[in-house]
This record gives sequence, structure tokens and C-alpha cells, in this order.
Amino acid sequence: SKAAVFGFTKSLAKELAKTNITVNSVTPAAVRTPIFEQIAQSHIDFMLSKIPMGRLALLQEIAQAVLFFVREPYLTGQVLEVAGGWNL
Repeated sequence: SKAAVFGFTKSLAKELAKTNITVNSVTPAAVRTPIFEQIAQSHIDFMLSKIPMGRLALLQEIAQAVLFFVREPYLTGQVLEVAGGWNL
């Protein structure tokens, strides 16, 4: 599914570029949200073991990534992984 997001983002960006519509993706790792209150600590610990920064992302950090794309009108076809080093 990750490859599909990358491919779709790039393909759609290329198709819409002449219309001044930009297409970018933000792909976050695990984000600290209220749903984590329902997840077993052992599962959270497993996720944290995969993230080199050793913590979950904050909603504000994901929002900042989205704002980066909004503020840069020439960027299109980009995928920004906000993952604390996960998947590098």
C-alpha cells in the first residue's frame, strides 16, 4: 500500500500540474491520539521499538508537515514521511 500512495501521488501530481493543482502526501508513523488508550502497552512498546526517535509523533508535528506543503505552491508530487526515522 505504501508503494501505491507514492505512485498515486506522483501520477496525479503530474496529471494536474498544468492546472496549478498540487498533489502531495504526508505519511505519518504512529501518532499519539486517544485511540492509544485502547491499545495494549505491549503493542505500543513494539511500535516504539521500530521508531529510532523512540516516541510517537504528535498531532502538531503532522500538522506542521501539511502546512509545509500548503506554504510551498511549487512543490508537487512529493511524499513526506513524518516517521521519526521509521522506514528509513
